[in-house]
Amino acid sequence: MFLSKSRYCSAIQCPKILWMHKNMPDKFDDSVMDESRLSMGNTVGDLAMGFFGDFVEVSYAENKAEMIEKTKSLLNDKTSVICEASFSYNGLFCMVDILRVFDDYVEIVEVKSSVSDDEDTVDVVDDIYLHDMAYQYYVLSGCGLDVRSISLLNLNRKYTRQGELDIKRLFRLTDCTQKILEMQADIPERLLEIEKVAKSQSEPDMTIGSRCNSPYECGYKSWCWRHLPENNVFTIGWRMQAKIKDEAYQAGIISFADVLKSDIKLDGKGKQRRQIETVLYNQPPYINRPAIKEFLDTLSYPVYHFDFETFQQPIPLWDGIRPYMMIQFQYSLHIQNEDGRVEHKDFLGKEGEDPRRELAERICKDIPADACVLAWHMTFEKTQLRALADAFPDLSKHLCAIADNMKDLIDPFKNGDYYCKAMGGNSRLKTVLPALFPDDLELSYESLDIQHGGDAMDAYATLHEKPPEEREKIREALRAYCKLDTLAMVKILERLRELVE
Repeated sequence: MFLSKSRYCSAIQCPKILWMHKNMPDKFDDSVMDESRLSMGNTVGDLAMGFFGDFVEVSYAENKAEMIEKTKSLLNDKTSVICEASFSYNGLFCMVDILRVFDDYVEIVEVKSSVSDDEDTVDVVDDIYLHDMAYQYYVLSGCGLDVRSISLLNLNRKYTRQGELDIKRLFRLTDCTQKILEMQADIPERLLEIEKVAKSQSEPDMTIGSRCNSPYECGYKSWCWRHLPENNVFTIGWRMQAKIKDEAYQAGIISFADVLKSDIKLDGKGKQRRQIETVLYNQPPYINRPAIKEFLDTLSYPVYHFDFETFQQPIPLWDGIRPYMMIQFQYSLHIQNEDGRVEHKDFLGKEGEDPRRELAERICKDIPADACVLAWHMTFEKTQLRALADAFPDLSKHLCAIADNMKDLIDPFKNGDYYCKAMGGNSRLKTVLPALFPDDLELSYESLDIQHGGDAMDAYATLHEKPPEEREKIREALRAYCKLDTLAMVKILERLRELVE
């Protein structure tokens, strides 16, 4: 059996993945592939190659034998740092991100684009990373190399760029050797189990559940979950624990009807039961008018509907930026007056430049310090405002005042004061909006070129790389997306007022 490092890690999550790769690859759902995340990983990996100084990279080749022979040659020449060093042992193949070569031993360094803190130890390293490194240690040891240590090299969350990029401070090295040694004894038995499942003549019967989403969403999930009814225990929302859902499924409690007949403990506020009963008994929307009116009475006009968009840089390009720090690049603002008049303002930073200062100044210009500001899930907007306040002390008082005066339009929905079947157990804006306005094309994200926050983040992050004519089209798409977020809030607030009047 040919087994690469990535496929071994896939099999750790679920051995059936390998069987599906071989026998039913057409069932793979490409939408689970996060191209942006892969691109970030490649960027980080390329920079990390120079962490230990000069290096030689083994070029990728479809014929793995070429890579293995090149690695042997570099080892014979005592090349001190080899990147993408390639090895094969008993049908197992792996490429080592960074191999440090000494007179009679080697050290493995695995590079990940994740972040860690200065005080983090091997105890907080993700399990899948440990399995990845354990596999490499097993293969290289099987090839006869004396592996003295194996470490994880990832980004330091607390590094803040000032001036030239400091690669030694940007990355953080965590020694995982002892933990990896402890895992070696289990690998032969695990490989036998993986091979048994992968070579099965019929489709393996594997338990589904939270494992299908962790550590990564499986591309074969829709196939393996195809037998489930539309409304099943896994679709119960309002923060029901994954462990409870897994145990219920394994006990044969699958449909909503099964759940009600069982002794599963539902949330104390009744939201999970309401979700289930609304479906089973086709109940009309639940409306707690006194609670909604109490919320509305906390608002004063004009109401400033506000929404941020942010993006992240794994490797900070500008001063004051940390790895994966949220960088505010856009906002939309709908100002709703008591007489019904609505005014729209927005800001979108210039691509390729740090947009934060200009954005912060525009916020202070567009929103009075004592304004009644509404956001959806305001924790995010508050956090971003306070981050801007920390970055620009001269604007801090105004920005913090806006954050302090903010209220959250999600509350009537998150608290369960309004619920209808179409919400499906959550209070996300992109769920509530079509639930309240199912036939309003003006309020449909599906008609936009950019439909999700992640898409907006990716579009802006790469905007400076696009030709000018494409750049302007993407900017308009970004504006349209963010504008709909705050227009949606205007419409939802109007609908709440209609419900109580």
